[in-house]
Amino acid sequence: MGQAPTAPHLTPPPAAPSHLGQVPDASPHLGQAPDASPHITPPPAAPSHLGQAPDASPHFTPPPAAPFHLGQAPTAPHLGQAPTSPPHLGPAPAPAPAPGSAPVPAPGPAPQSTPGPANATEAAAGQPLDPVPGESVSDPWRRYDPWSPTPLAGAGALHQTGAAVPSEAQRRRKVRKGVVGGALALALVSGVLGGLVGAHLERNGGFEQVELPQAAAEPTGRAADSVAGIAARALPSVVTLHVSGSEESGTGTGFVLDTRGHILTNDHVVEPAGDGGEITVVFNGGQTAEAEVVGRDSGYDLAVVKVSGVSGLAPLTLGNSDGVQVGDPVVAIGAPFDLEGTVTSGIISAKERPITAGGESGDGSDVSYVDALQTDAPINPGNSGGPLLDARGRVIGINSAIRSAADGSDPENGQVGSIGLGFAIPINQGKRVAEELINTGRATHPVIGITLDMDYTGDGARVGTKGGDGGAPVSPGGPGDLAGIEPGDVITEVDGQRIHSGDELIVKTRAHRPGDRLELTVERDGAERTLSLVLGSADGD
Repeated sequence: MGQAPTAPHLTPPPAAPSHLGQVPDASPHLGQAPDASPHITPPPAAPSHLGQAPDASPHFTPPPAAPFHLGQAPTAPHLGQAPTSPPHLGPAPAPAPAPGSAPVPAPGPAPQSTPGPANATEAAAGQPLDPVPGESVSDPWRRYDPWSPTPLAGAGALHQTGAAVPSEAQRRRKVRKGVVGGALALALVSGVLGGLVGAHLERNGGFEQVELPQAAAEPTGRAADSVAGIAARALPSVVTLHVSGSEESGTGTGFVLDTRGHILTNDHVVEPAGDGGEITVVFNGGQTAEAEVVGRDSGYDLAVVKVSGVSGLAPLTLGNSDGVQVGDPVVAIGAPFDLEGTVTSGIISAKERPITAGGESGDGSDVSYVDALQTDAPINPGNSGGPLLDARGRVIGINSAIRSAADGSDPENGQVGSIGLGFAIPINQGKRVAEELINTGRATHPVIGITLDMDYTGDGARVGTKGGDGGAPVSPGGPGDLAGIEPGDVITEVDGQRIHSGDELIVKTRAHRPGDRLELTVERDGAERTLSLVLGSADGD
C-alpha cells in the first residue's frame, strides 16, 4: 500500500526524451482538477489510488502522460501529496520505497533531447516548455504552451488573454453589421458618383468630345452685284484722311479719282488743315502718304487732295446720278468714328432733297447747298467724303451729311449718329466741281443774278427789295434782269418742281451748270407767269 500503482489500462505514446535527465511530470494529484478547456471530450479517467473516485472534469481531455525513460520509474503521488515537478532543476530524486518493497534503482542520466518533434510532444502532453539553451524561439508554434502563465517570447500573439470569446450569434451579427455598413457606404459613394456622372452627361452630352456639324468650306468669291462683291472691288480705292491743324483735327473719307493721285472728299473734312495743316492719307492696305489740297469749294462742300509717289492706284468708276431711282440698292463705305473700311448698305430713299450744311462762320459764306440723294444706308461722322455706290459698284454720290435726332449737346435726349437719314452729293455735280478744282483750283457756280429775302416765311422764294451790299436786288444785265424778274416777285417753281424757300431755290440752281436754261414760275400781284433764263457763272469765291 505504500507504492504508487501504475495505470494498467493506459498505453502511453512513445516517450519524448526529457531535458537533461529530468523526470516528466506525472499525472495530476488525486483530487485536483486539471485545467478545463471547453468543447474537449475527456477520455476515460485512470483509476485512482485506494478506491478514490477519479477527478473528472467535463469538457477536458488531459494529454497522455509522458513516458519515462528506460530504466526509470515514474513517480506517483502519495495521498494528498502534490506531484513534484521541479522544472529546470535537473533530475528529480527518486521516491522513497514503501515498507516491504524492493528498492528502485536510481535513474541514470537521461539522454540529451533534440529540438523538434520532441518539444511538440511535450507541449501536447501539457509539460512546461523550457527553452533549450542555444535554441531559437522565433517559431511560436514549436514552443507554444497554452497553460503557461508567461508566454514565450514571440508567442504573445497566440496566448489566450482571458477575454470573452464571442459566440457564433455575436460573430454573425458583427458580420451582418459590417456587411450593412459596407453596403450603405457603397450606396452613398455610388449615389455621389452617379450624380456627378449624370451632371457631366447633361452638360456635355456624354464622355466623348463634342464635334458640331459645320458646312464645308465655300469659295471666297461673291457675285459682282452682291454687297460683298461690290465691297471687294471698291475697298482698295477708298481711303481714310487724318487731318490736323493748329486749332482742330478730324477724320474723314475719300476715294481715288485717277492714277495721278487725285482724291475727292468733302470740304469740311479738309477744312481743319487750313493753310499750314497736315493731311495723311491711309489706304485700305495700310499704306500711308502725305497729301496736299488741290482745291476746295465750301458752296458745294467738295475738295480735291493729291498724294505723290504712290503707285498702283485704282480709281473708282463714276456712275450717272441722273439715272438713280428711289428704291435702288446702294452701298456706303467710309471710316465712321475712325473705323476704317466700314461697309454698310441700304437703298435710295429720295432724290433731289434740298439740304444745307455748314454756316458756322455766321455770314453764310460757308453754307453748302446740296440737291442731295437721300439714303437709309447707315452713315456716321467719319463717313463724310466716302463713296455711295450702286449695285454695279459705280459711284453715284459723295456721302456728306446726316440728320440726327439731336445736335449732341444733350446726351440724355438725343444721339449723334445715323437714324437712317443720310445725304449724298450727286456724282454728276461732284464730277463737274472736281474737274474744275483739278484744272483751275476753283469751282464756278451757276447764278440767276438776284438777291433773295431769306427772312420770308411764305411759300416760295421772294426776291428782295434791296441788295445785300446796298445795291440793286436784281443785277442789271444779269440772267434774271434779262428774263424780266422784278424786286418782290415770288418764285414758286423751278422746271415745274415746287419750291418752298429761298434755300431750295439756291439748291435747285446749283444743281445745274452755268449756261443751263431754267424755267421759272413767278407770282406777281397775285398772278403767275412763266419766265425762261440762261444761268450765268460766278466764281466760287
